[in-house]
Amino acid sequence: MPEPKEIFDKAVDLLMFREGKDDADGSLQPVVTTGSVVWGILLRSAIIFILTFFLIDVINLREYWWVVAFILWLGAAYPGWRQYQKFQERIKIFQEETLCGQCRHFDVTSQLCKIFDEHPTKDYVPCEGLSWEPIEIQQDE
Repeated sequence: MPEPKEIFDKAVDLLMFREGKDDADGSLQPVVTTGSVVWGILLRSAIIFILTFFLIDVINLREYWWVVAFILWLGAAYPGWRQYQKFQERIKIFQEETLCGQCRHFDVTSQLCKIFDEHPTKDYVPCEGLSWEPIEIQQDE
């Protein structure tokens, strides 16, 4: 049975958009994707709204609606936006440094090979290069 500290740490990781260990060099499976960032924003927003409904009568927040909007931005939207920016930087580096990043079958939003439905890493190419097709470069005509 997990200890209370482990449960608390996992809950904090979930709310702070940290799921497990995220390797910056791309050698491990991705733990933060676009979906996990959106899920974190929705979860945080729901928690903030539920707390607001419970506290609305106690603190009389009807006159100070802007405080709730600010807390929603500060507690849900801004951290999600920052995590999405970090994800975009990580994906950009991954695309420049790996074979899968230059393939047309690579889904950038989830860091996933669309053919094999697997996450490529720097050390693992799902098709072993056999299904690799270059991204078509659009030329201005």
